[in-house]
Amino acid sequence: MNILFCGDEHMTDGLFIATLALMKHTPEPLHIYVLTASIATSKKQYRPIAPDTVAKLDARMRAEKSGNSAELIDISNLFAQQAPTANMETLFTPYCMLRLYADQLPQLPDRILYLDTDVVCRRNPLPFYEQDLQATELVGVLDYYGKWFFHSELRLADYLNSGVLLLNLAEIRRTGLFSKCRELCATRQMFMPDQSALNHLAGSKRIASHIYNDQRRLHPDTVFQHFTTSFRWWPWLHTQTVKPWEIDRVHNTLKIHEYDDVLAQYTAIAPELHKHSSSPKQTIKN
Repeated sequence: MNILFCGDEHMTDGLFIATLALMKHTPEPLHIYVLTASIATSKKQYRPIAPDTVAKLDARMRAEKSGNSAELIDISNLFAQQAPTANMETLFTPYCMLRLYADQLPQLPDRILYLDTDVVCRRNPLPFYEQDLQATELVGVLDYYGKWFFHSELRLADYLNSGVLLLNLAEIRRTGLFSKCRELCATRQMFMPDQSALNHLAGSKRIASHIYNDQRRLHPDTVFQHFTTSFRWWPWLHTQTVKPWEIDRVHNTLKIHEYDDVLAQYTAIAPELHKHSSSPKQTIKN
């Protein structure tokens, strides 16, 4: 099973938690690909995830199961050559657009599942991963809020959340979808640029059940839970963001103990992962 993550040096916590959960629930070998880059804007210098971090992930995965692997791919030069110049300083970091360069990397397989690093696997994902992709560029789940406000087709709801995307890279390369998305991100400023571009330009997308990207709350049949920002109405209207590595808040705010075994594994290895990191350490507690 092929998995794609993208991000910078701050993705360590999410990368390891997501991978530990995938290893728990996936019965076949996992091949993790991590796209990163060194990116500079007029306001900030972003640092790529360190090779040593992914080497530790690879070692952990191989110790767990023969055939598992993790590979780091630095696309700094590729990103600089085709920079999404109109969207470098939006509310979202430029790293959200790294997935749009996947078609340029011949080492990536034709079928790959992209996951945000705040997505945690809860059940076997193979039925979703192995679905027929003939004449389909990508498969995703409706965005919980965006489906009410954004539309690209005639159907009532068609706006996908980009946090979980099953990609048919062979078809994407044939249609030029990602190339078109990169061009749009370079020329037009957009809210959630990568997600907006994909929804606007995808010619053959498929909408899957919410259980493959549950963005609001955990359900009995949830396969992937996405720890996104949500709106809460009590005691006043406000946004709430809780990430999987904020373990106390997962327990106390969300009242979720579903992933305690995975989080305990991560807690045990977190100090070693952050020992030589230049990024601020996360607070990991049980």
